[in-house]
Amino acid sequence: MAFLLPILEGAGAGLLGNGIGSLFGGAAGSAENGAMNALNGQDESFQLGMYATEVQNQEQMQMQSEIFDQMMDERSDNVRTNAAYLAVENLKNVARQMGEDPPSPSQRKVSDSDDQLDSTARPAERRKR
Repeated sequence: MAFLLPILEGAGAGLLGNGIGSLFGGAAGSAENGAMNALNGQDESFQLGMYATEVQNQEQMQMQSEIFDQMMDERSDNVRTNAAYLAVENLKNVARQMGEDPPSPSQRKVSDSDDQLDSTARPAERRKR
């Protein structure tokens, strides 16, 4: 039985060492897990902040795009209005230079059927699509 004593002593030392090691190892593992959880929480907060910033930037770009489109629409309307006004004024100036007064709305032709009777009238042009 004397030979069992060193074996039991070795097994006891191993069990005692494992127990103490797992006790301190568990505390160290818990500290590591806590640190990793804290880092993960910080990373998640950072990612959430980045996403919120990206959404805010997209909304701002959308608003700027809408304002730009509205400005361009208004500008196009102004250009069309000015172009029409200038065309009418140009026609009036040409008529004055020719020594004629521009026809009043009551003097204008009611239909195009009068053009067909006039031999100098140009044929109606078709619109190209």
